Amino acid sequence: MEIEVVGLVFLFALLFVLLFLKVPVAYSVGIATTLVLLLFLPVLPALTTIMQQMTTGMDSFALLAIPFFILAGDIMNRGGIANRLIDFSKSLVGSFPGGLLYVNVVSSIFFGAVSGSAAASATAIGGVLTKRMETENYPKPFSAALNITSSTIGLIIPPSNILIVFALASGGTASVEALFLAGYLPGVLLGLAFLILAAVVSTKRKFPKEKRVSLTKLWNDFKRAFLSIMMVFVVVGGIVFGVFTATEGAVVAVVYAFLLSLYYGGLQLSKLRQVVLSSTRTVAIVLFLICTSMALSWLFAYNNIPQLISETMLSHFDDPIMILLVINVTLLIVGTFMDMTPAVLIFTPIFLPIVTQMGVHPVHFGIIMVLNLCIGLCTPPVGTLLFIGSGVAGIAVGKVIKPLLPFLAVMVLVLMLVTYIPEIALALPRLFGV
Repeated sequence: MEIEVVGLVFLFALLFVLLFLKVPVAYSVGIATTLVLLLFLPVLPALTTIMQQMTTGMDSFALLAIPFFILAGDIMNRGGIANRLIDFSKSLVGSFPGGLLYVNVVSSIFFGAVSGSAAASATAIGGVLTKRMETENYPKPFSAALNITSSTIGLIIPPSNILIVFALASGGTASVEALFLAGYLPGVLLGLAFLILAAVVSTKRKFPKEKRVSLTKLWNDFKRAFLSIMMVFVVVGGIVFGVFTATEGAVVAVVYAFLLSLYYGGLQLSKLRQVVLSSTRTVAIVLFLICTSMALSWLFAYNNIPQLISETMLSHFDDPIMILLVINVTLLIVGTFMDMTPAVLIFTPIFLPIVTQMGVHPVHFGIIMVLNLCIGLCTPPVGTLLFIGSGVAGIAVGKVIKPLLPFLAVMVLVLMLVTYIPEIALALPRLFGV
């Protein structure tokens, strides 16, 4: 069985139409893949093949890390951990002009580093800061735009579920440990870029600032947040230094978050069932996305589509700079209408062989891809964080678009820096020898 050009065109056309009609991404991918197979195979073999590939795609020990990290993030979100990180961030940077903008970014860095969830970060931090910023006359659309974009830091700074997905899609050429280490500097760089933009806008618009806190209060807030911050060193440190695998580290994260939430008193045992059920719904969505995306990836691989695209691109471009630019532009477009997980699973097997032929390290490309697709989460028409952040702020999506543009420009600038300065991503993995 080989997919002809007409089959490939039909596949992508159907996929775009389904997404345009707002059919959930997982169903869109699954329906498009199944219908294309039915063009070339009888019904029973086609359906059997789809089921086989969906099941085989889930047969990975590394994927077990994702449900546990999702559960850990939900426990932290409801266990009072976010509030302590925000209080420490306020004491640390709140005295600058536009201090609450700095607090939002710094809190996103801290919370992202312990939860690995952009959606949880946008909800938890936005939920706490939105009303406070509104009472101090911060423009609501601008505040929402900052919260939407800064929450993406949690997808780059480990632990990050999407980096685990990329490790799976790369076929083992990029390890989870190396990807986790590679995410730190780009994540911090993105946070610093947001801080600089916030500083420029705060000075220009004369935003208010918090009162300078005493060293005693700063120290007390640090002590209250210390155990939360330590989770990064326990979980990521254990994975990097080989104490446990990424999957075992995810279980450690759940136990640590659960015990810490009980210690803080933010999570009652009676509420644990609700947290587990909420996480289970999220896990079901993510894993079904992975199932259907793996089936589509198999369809591409079986018909040598990645090799065909690779040969076509390499015949037109022989400069790594141009190839990376073309891939970045393609992923920026893909990110506007496709969720991160299927985009990583579908396009990694296509683009990774191309860039590795040009000498790009797989770990470096993983960070490029994730950073790139983070931008799509903030843009219409499918941007998950755009809708979450707007909903948390209680503002129409259309009013957020204009103030969002400078932040998106900053994200593209950081993407270009990470793309063309590989050491930003590779310095830490090389330092630790992973």
